[in-house]
Amino acid sequence: MPAADAGERVTAGDEPPAKAEASAPSPASHETARKVVIAPASTDASSARPAAAAVTPAPVAQPATPSPAAASPVVPAAAVQPVASPDEDGDNPPTQPIATAQAPFAAYLQRDEHQMLSAKDVKSGVERLRGPAAKVVTNMEASLQVPTATSVRSVPAKAIMDNRIVINNHLSRTRGGKVSFTHLIGFAIVEALAELPAMNAAYAIEDGKPAVVTPEHVNFGLAIDLAKPDGSRRLLVPNVKDADSMDFAQFWSAYEDVVKRARAGALQAADFQGTTITLTNPGTIGTVHSVPRLMQGQGTIIGVGAMDYPAEFQGASIDTVTRLGVSKVMTLTSTYDHRVIQGAQSGEFLAAVHKKAAGSRRLL
Repeated sequence: MPAADAGERVTAGDEPPAKAEASAPSPASHETARKVVIAPASTDASSARPAAAAVTPAPVAQPATPSPAAASPVVPAAAVQPVASPDEDGDNPPTQPIATAQAPFAAYLQRDEHQMLSAKDVKSGVERLRGPAAKVVTNMEASLQVPTATSVRSVPAKAIMDNRIVINNHLSRTRGGKVSFTHLIGFAIVEALAELPAMNAAYAIEDGKPAVVTPEHVNFGLAIDLAKPDGSRRLLVPNVKDADSMDFAQFWSAYEDVVKRARAGALQAADFQGTTITLTNPGTIGTVHSVPRLMQGQGTIIGVGAMDYPAEFQGASIDTVTRLGVSKVMTLTSTYDHRVIQGAQSGEFLAAVHKKAAGSRRLL
């Protein structure tokens, strides 16, 4: 301890002697300065530390010169301040980390539309399901009787994103309006059904015998999720009638009309009847991969995942993914009735949707 080196008596919890504050000793008093006094052990029960032990300093080579330590006043332990490290006082700033956190790329990660409810907004107890909610229960239980299988395909989203920008720029300069990714993917599905109509087929019972039904047109179902003010949600699946006979502008207009009436609560029973194939897009809330339920009377339901960089690149900077040529991707799933549709057909269908969604046809 520095106090012991100075040849002074220090007792835990006591103030240093008054003579510690005196001026430096003269050479004549050097021998006196070398004397070490052993402090008796404190009998105070409040003292937490034992008395300082006696320390004999090494002999001084030149007695005429006083020890520098003896000239320094003893500072109480409570008055000693910790010395700041170079990192704390800013003299030597830390090095830059190898990797830094990046802001989320996907648009759904930057929105706060789906805020969690507080405890006071949750109603406890039992409530009967009525109307559309009860109908969903009936359909879901009936869907358990449908033997399904699912095909999965990862599709680059770069071309779809670029095509959407081009179309929306054209619409802003002409008649107005805006095209979403679901519009483009939905129309690609309708066009792909023209090449693979088996995906629009459905299983049925004819005179007690299994049969396959091939509809004359495509009634394109849209899974619409509606949030209520109380935080509950409703799932509606109306359809666009005869979607295969429309061009893209007509399909876009009919699609928007169905969605508008669904949000306004103006749908009729006929809007839900006769659906042959359905599109659900949980990717709008960040879901990457979905295997939805297939309703009876339909042959296929298509699920669309979120558009984002692959997970292993989501922590990289924009410069890095650009230099590596990494594209955003989305996952398409085709869940089909395995009684009338085979896996090879489903795989070929997703390949056709991939090709058409990438822009291999004229929309405007």
